[in-house]
Amino acid sequence: MPIIDTHLHLIYLDKFSYPWLDGAAALKHQFTAESYFADAEKLGIEAALHMEVDVAESDIVPETRFVTSLHPKLIGAIAAGRPESATFATQLDTLAGIKGVKGLRRVLHTLPDGLSQTPLFAENVRRLAEHKLNFDLCVRANQLGIGQALAAKCPDVQFVLDHCGVPDISGAGLDPWRVGITAIAKLPNVAAKVSGIIVYGGPNPTTAMLRPYIEHIIESFGWDRVVWGSDHPVCTLTADLAKWVGITNEVIAGASAAEKAKLLSENARRLYRL
Repeated sequence: MPIIDTHLHLIYLDKFSYPWLDGAAALKHQFTAESYFADAEKLGIEAALHMEVDVAESDIVPETRFVTSLHPKLIGAIAAGRPESATFATQLDTLAGIKGVKGLRRVLHTLPDGLSQTPLFAENVRRLAEHKLNFDLCVRANQLGIGQALAAKCPDVQFVLDHCGVPDISGAGLDPWRVGITAIAKLPNVAAKVSGIIVYGGPNPTTAMLRPYIEHIIESFGWDRVVWGSDHPVCTLTADLAKWVGITNEVIAGASAAEKAKLLSENARRLYRL
């Protein structure tokens, strides 16, 4: 069954600056579109959305322009943005003018909780609705409340919760993450991305380990509000792309063909307007 990967990171060290990679040596390498699709196409991944890679702020627009014209199977991009900035409206106009941009993301799971809770941040995120752009929401399990608060302040913006809400699989486990997911899923403008969690359970992730998290996401959001993402190359910290695709297919094996298609491609086309 065809798959659209809604969360592909590409790293071009020869073109852009990635300050955070100084603390992530295992990922500080070239990860190109050609190398990704050489593996992805064998697994049924027919297209992908590029997810911003938290480049230096001066590289946000250049990165976005680069990836939106890089490869025929890259069918869109989620750009970085700084909604906490007083100049965000100008930045948004520039990014929205780049053909192929489908949404924005501001990494929040490594930043102070208060960053996304100011009136200015919410005001700026609400501007996305004018441009028909999504906001990818990247928060940890213990930040689901602040993610929910932000989404509630921006009812006309489509949010996509990245990485199943970043559960602490090897630590706290299902609760209180499960409670937070049930709560945020009640907001009709929030969808969820089944991605990323293969790195949260330690060095030997298994289907049995990840199944309850994927199943709770699908149960909470329903088959019409879930999409799939690889989080490549971050996923390679614990497994290769084939293993993550395989675990996903094992978990959803009992679903109908229509339900599988929604998760793996159809919802991505609709929610990101592909």
